[in-house]
Amino acid sequence: MKKIGFIGLGIMGKPMSKNLLKAGYELIVLSTSKSSGELAAAGAALADTPKAVAEQADLIITMLPDSPQVKEVILGKDGVIEGAKAGSIVIDMSSIAPLASQEVARTLAEKGVRMLDAPVSGGEPKAIAGTLSVMVGGEQDIFEQCRDVLLAMASSVVRTGGIGAGNVTKLANQIIVGINLAAMSEAMVLAAKAGVEPELVYEAIRGGLAGSAVLDAKVPLVLDRRFEPGFRIELHKKDLGNVLATSQQYDIPLPLTSTVLEMMRKLEEDGLGASDHGGLIRYYEQLARVEVSR
Repeated sequence: MKKIGFIGLGIMGKPMSKNLLKAGYELIVLSTSKSSGELAAAGAALADTPKAVAEQADLIITMLPDSPQVKEVILGKDGVIEGAKAGSIVIDMSSIAPLASQEVARTLAEKGVRMLDAPVSGGEPKAIAGTLSVMVGGEQDIFEQCRDVLLAMASSVVRTGGIGAGNVTKLANQIIVGINLAAMSEAMVLAAKAGVEPELVYEAIRGGLAGSAVLDAKVPLVLDRRFEPGFRIELHKKDLGNVLATSQQYDIPLPLTSTVLEMMRKLEEDGLGASDHGGLIRYYEQLARVEVSR
């Protein structure tokens, strides 16, 4: 499976595409993307529409913002479904609602096209390094066919169940990350307001039970007041919205997730939605009238 179509060359998709090229795969990308010229210079072929991408590829990967964009690109006019051949595979690596993944998969199946939902975790740094974690939903045999392709972009690739299971797993991931960000923010703001150096508090607790990947990834950036996006607040807000929509379908109360979502909505209203989700701390800083820095 050497010829791959890739649609969605944003913060995550562009470095993921580059890693596929480095691994020796032939790549077809949309010429309408802002990054298409850069990918073409690296060896990718160009196509004008998702349909045209799918016509030239046996495997089509999408990496898009949310469910509506995925449905439009795959199922809409000049979409992937119009160009994909029976027996080809679509891997949607976007973070979307699980029921949307299942809907798209059912429609593709009517044309003999198979699908995996395979959202990722790790943000831009791990997308660049090729060390993403991929959570996969779909049939085992399709997963086995695509494992090596996914490992060209990731260090961890785990199938968690049938179609939609990948996005359920990603929603669980986003709950944990979001609540960790809120806990980190509360702790660092408390330290700063109490007159204790936040950096020293971080160094003291990071090796104990409070230590986490979130703490190590985000506290140094906060201390340096660096909020350029690795993963934007507005996208995390979107994911938590999908969490709550899914939880309502299963009648599951998620009070902590609901609270973090409201914080992110407030920051977006304040014009901070495009900043990194570690910038959640600014919600607490505004309340406490303190800034956490070195």
